[in-house]
Formats: sequence, C-alpha cells, structure tokens
Amino acid sequence: MSETIFNGIGASPGIVIGRVYLLDRKKVVVAGQRIEEVNVKSEVARFKKAVEVSKGQLEDIRKRYTRDLGKSHRYILDTHIMLLEDKMLVEGTVKRIKDVRINSEGALRETIDAIAKKFDAIEDEYLRERKHDVEQVAERVLRNLTGKKQESLAEISEEVIVIAHDLAPSDTLMMRKDKVLGFATEMGSRTSHTAIVARSLGIPAAAGLEKITSSVRTGDVVILDGNHGTVIVDPDEQTFLDYLRRQQRYKYFEAELDKLRDLPAETLDGKRIHLQGNIELPEEVATVARHGGVGIGLYRTEFLFLNRQHLPTEEQHYLAYRDVAERAAPNEVVIRTLDVGGDKLALPDQYEEEPNPALGLRAIRFCLQNRDIFRAQLRGIFRASAHGKIKILYPMISALPELQEIKRLMDDVRSELRAEGVPFDERLEIGVMIEIPSAALTADLLAPEVDFFSIGTNDLIQYTLAIDRTNEHVAFMYEPLEPAVLRLLQRVSHAAHEGKIGLAMCGEMAGDPLYAAILMGLGFEYLSMNVAAIPWVKKVVRSVRMQDAVELADLVMRQPTAVLARQAALSFMHQRFPELMAEI
Repeated sequence: MSETIFNGIGASPGIVIGRVYLLDRKKVVVAGQRIEEVNVKSEVARFKKAVEVSKGQLEDIRKRYTRDLGKSHRYILDTHIMLLEDKMLVEGTVKRIKDVRINSEGALRETIDAIAKKFDAIEDEYLRERKHDVEQVAERVLRNLTGKKQESLAEISEEVIVIAHDLAPSDTLMMRKDKVLGFATEMGSRTSHTAIVARSLGIPAAAGLEKITSSVRTGDVVILDGNHGTVIVDPDEQTFLDYLRRQQRYKYFEAELDKLRDLPAETLDGKRIHLQGNIELPEEVATVARHGGVGIGLYRTEFLFLNRQHLPTEEQHYLAYRDVAERAAPNEVVIRTLDVGGDKLALPDQYEEEPNPALGLRAIRFCLQNRDIFRAQLRGIFRASAHGKIKILYPMISALPELQEIKRLMDDVRSELRAEGVPFDERLEIGVMIEIPSAALTADLLAPEVDFFSIGTNDLIQYTLAIDRTNEHVAFMYEPLEPAVLRLLQRVSHAAHEGKIGLAMCGEMAGDPLYAAILMGLGFEYLSMNVAAIPWVKKVVRSVRMQDAVELADLVMRQPTAVLARQAALSFMHQRFPELMAEI
C-alpha cells in the first residue's frame, strides 16, 4: 500500500511517528421517532436521566484527571457541565419532546441543529468554535441515551497516535502523555477547547482531516505533523527518514526557543517590543507567562455571556476581571468589551436574527443600544481596575461619534462610582479596535480621544477586501500583505505616532513570525497573539535591528501586489532565519 497524505489544520505543534489507535467518536446516528402522548412523561424522564449521567461522568473526569493540570482545564470541563444545565439545550429538548411528541434522541438532535445555526452566524472564529462544545456535550448525552459505550483513553497501554472523528476536551485530559504521542481528528480547529488543552499539555495534534477515520486501521504506521496539520499514512522509506530528521530538528529548535522564555523581546539595538497573549479564561494568564509573554493584550469577555441562562451581573463581571488582573499583575490586561450580537446572548428570543450579522447590530453598536448590559460590564471593569493594571478596548468602532458617546457613558459610570465611594483607577486607559476601514481612514480623528489603538487584522482584512475567509471559494484571497491592507496599517501607525498614543495589534497577523519584522518596521510596539506563537515571534524580534525592520517594511510597502510583497518578506526571513522557516 502506497503512502497517503491528509492535510488539515495544525492544532498543536510537534512531529510524532507511531501506530494508529482508531477511536470510535463518530456522531451517534439517531432517528426521530414519534411517541404517544401517554409516553411523553417517561421520555422526558429518560432524557433527564441521560443528562444527569453525562454530568456525573464529566464531574468524575474533573475530579480524577484535572487535579495536577491547573484550573484552566477544570474550567473547560466546568463549561461542559454548565452546558448540561443550559436552558436552550435541556429545556429546548424537553419542549420538543412535549410539543412535537418525538423521542429524546430526535428532539436533542433537532435542538443541537438549531443552536448550531446561531453559532454559525458568529463572525469571530474563536467564538464560533464554541458551537463545538455544545455538539460534544450533546454527543455524550446521545451515547448515554442509546447505550453506546464511551471508550476511555485512560485505558491505552501502548504508545499510539489516536485518530478519531472528534475528541472532546474530556478525552484529551484523560490521555496519558507517556502513551498518547499525538492525535488527529476529522472535526475541530486551532481554536477549539480540545486544541487548547492539547497545546497546554504539549501533545501534538492535527484537526480538520476529512475522511481519515475511514482510511486508517488500528496498528497502521502514521506520521503526524502538528505544525502543518499533516498526517501521512503508511509512509515510504524516504518520507519516514525525512520526517525523522524533521522531528529531531524541531525538538532541537523548540529547546532553543525555550531558552528565550525569560529574556526580553528586545531587538539587537535595544528596542523593546511587548509580546502579549490573547486569552479567553483567567486561568490562561499563567500559560502566557510560561511561553515568555508579558501581559494580556486581548482578554475576550464573551465567555461570560454565552451558554448561560441569564445575563452576567455586575458582580460576576467584577469578579472575573479582578481575577485576571490579579493573576497578571504587575503586567497589564486589555479587556475587550462584548463583541457579539444580542441573538447570541442568554435571551435570544428578544433579538431578531439578522441576514448579515457581520454588518449588523453587534459589538459596540449592540452595547450602545442596550445600555443596561453595557453599563453592568463597564462598572465591573472599573471596579476591577482597583486590583491591577487594566485597560479597556472597544471593538467595532466605525466613527468618532460612537467613541464620544461611549466616553459620555464612561463619565457617568465614573461619577456613580465616586458618589458610592467605590475605588477604581482614575487613570484607566481606553483604546479602540481598528477593524473597520472607516476607523482606519479616520484614525487621526480618533487618536486624540484614546490612549491606544489595537488593530484587529482578522476583520480589517475581511472588511477591506470583501472576503469571508471561512468561505472556501474566496478564502485564498485573504492576504495580510495586500497593498490596500498595508496602507491602512501604515495610516493607523502614522496617526498613533502623531497623536503620541500606543499602537498594538491583536489579530492573527501579530502571531505570524513572517510578519513580525514588517510590523516592527511599521511602528507596532505591542503584538498580542495566541500564546503558542510568542516564542517564535520573540526569536525574530531578538535577532534583528530596528533599521533592518524599517527597511523591510519600506520594501514591502513599495510592492504593487501581494505576491511581490510576500516574496520580499519570505526572502528576508529565509536569509535571516532558515531554521525557523523550515518549521513554520
């Protein structure tokens, strides 16, 4: 049999070679069946029992496997347990059983499909991936409903590479690192909770490998490249030897990067670049520090709003933000205010689904139309600012009047807190996300009103080029080095420096080593990224002079096409960092 190559997404870095352990995690196939009125009560009881059994299983895993792994892993399991108490999931299924008179399996599947559609409309990839958590929890319930055994990875006794249709974070937590060399799945992405757990545990992983489970058998020899999301089944001798050398080289390079962890991100001529982490949970602060980052450049707060029965209270906001501020001290935490629309919150029936949510009522637009929700979050942030260095970041600002309206509301909150005698940081800094072309083009008008800009390149590129990067037909056109994008970045940088305010980037572009020197040359001093990218970017920062970076940025800016700009960037990197370019 000749070798077969599967290409997916790199979910957790590393290269491993071993034999397959094929795990049954395919979706449970169920059929919706009508039931008699007399059986409705017992069917509801059967469903609720399956939910309780599922909850008990997850609580057992949390107790047995997270004791030595840190609070962040417990939090992810807590999220799955909380989903088993979710109103939309549980009560929605019960309502379907009663109203449609359908069995539990069919009712649950219909409920999950309805929830999934709501998540699919979320623009932010990280938040959209939370749909995956709901589906994983539902699959566990379905397995308990149908009596299908939930095979445990804790029972693996030989060194293997696990391949499955999908894996839940609970599966990953049960993996024995001395036995599970790595894993590959047909589902998932870099931003799934399963991938986050894998990276924190140092287990190489690949995701999005379509139909791989039907092409392998337990015992097959495979190569798993978690850096590039590649799995090679039955490799030939030359491929095997080639990847063996790559594996050794990667381990050496990884060890070299680890030596940079406690060193500053400083150029050869002494220019400091602040490398920070993008996080969702307070427990991830420690992971940023372990990877050599200094502070949190983007703290997403949407987790407080999603998958819950009620909107978060001011006190819940305060406690969450105080927690992250104290963990990060003395370093800063940049808290981004709510960045989704009303249909994704705890009371979805109050808000209509929009035909184009990416251009609709979301983020700061939603907050300004729902002052009670926004005010509770602002008060929570201000109160937490007394316990650490906090900054506020407002998303989806499109024009100056929005910002002025926000500042009036902030003044009201400050006055309230002073009158109540509640302490807060009177010098609390505020910033705006530059992710809409109109904001980039009027950055000179926004700069006098704020303390810093933070560019969200994911949306800025999509809005500028009119491209949905999740659409397979046009995703190839998503290009950070497109001249139009670079000119907007340069314009924002100029406005920030003229206005003497901070300049940061928190989009994916900030975490790609290929762009690091270019961004430095354009004047970016703060780069916030996925924590795993920090050592790679730090390597670039510590190996160049600012003059080199400025000259590269100038060269790239003068190119008339993205292809030529990319060639210039690649040429610079291959000359300066051949060993790094071999790994990314």
